[in-house]
Amino acid sequence: MHVTTKAIVLRETNYKESDKILTVLTPDLGRITVQARGCRKKGNGLSAACQLLVWSEMTLSEFRGRWTVTEAAVELEFRSLRSDLDKLALGSYFAEILESVVREESPADELLPLLLNCLYALDQLDKPLGQVKAAFELRAMSLAGFEPLLDGCAVCDREPDVPRLNLTQGVLHCAECSGEAGDGISMPLSREVLSAMRHILSCPGKKLLSFRLDEGSMTQLGDVCEAYLLTQTERGYRTLDYYKELQAPMTAFQNRK
Repeated sequence: MHVTTKAIVLRETNYKESDKILTVLTPDLGRITVQARGCRKKGNGLSAACQLLVWSEMTLSEFRGRWTVTEAAVELEFRSLRSDLDKLALGSYFAEILESVVREESPADELLPLLLNCLYALDQLDKPLGQVKAAFELRAMSLAGFEPLLDGCAVCDREPDVPRLNLTQGVLHCAECSGEAGDGISMPLSREVLSAMRHILSCPGKKLLSFRLDEGSMTQLGDVCEAYLLTQTERGYRTLDYYKELQAPMTAFQNRK
């Protein structure tokens, strides 16, 4: 069987002398594993398309449950992202998240556009990396079935005066209702951060990053969204650890100012 589809590479692993094993995300086949034979040879026509975070049109051949790339044409390389180590690390983190939450050969109709839009933001838009990261984390959790309930306090149903998010239960609650909000750690939210989170969860995809926060609120948003994702997925991410290592010198410099 032969199929032509769009695909973005989420993971690449060298295999044998000149092949790669790729994890790709497609709009129609979902997440699949494919072999790219000979793509590491100089001048091979598959080479450009078989790199991490490249969006291409691929022709795939399936035999006995295994997929092989037979043709590929690059559509988006996100070139400026590749020349910035921080952005590349963050894009790799996004890819690792989707690899973990999208099941093999399951639809990813909304998660795929989210990834492409956020990679475009890293590549072309002058947005703070922390803003893109937080928006991706929270929106990805929502689309993967882990959307937090932020309409009102889960206990008393009122708009919280001092809002908090229970990371395990995924619910908003008042500080006064903490004892009845369920087990797990709760993190405080400013009103501005809560408003930004509601925007991220409900806005059209193209408006995902159309919100502004001051530096302190952006830091709180980033801490909450990351903690929520890590709690809900119950795992760590090597690419996140690497991204944080890259950010550590800048954070230390800012703290000395």
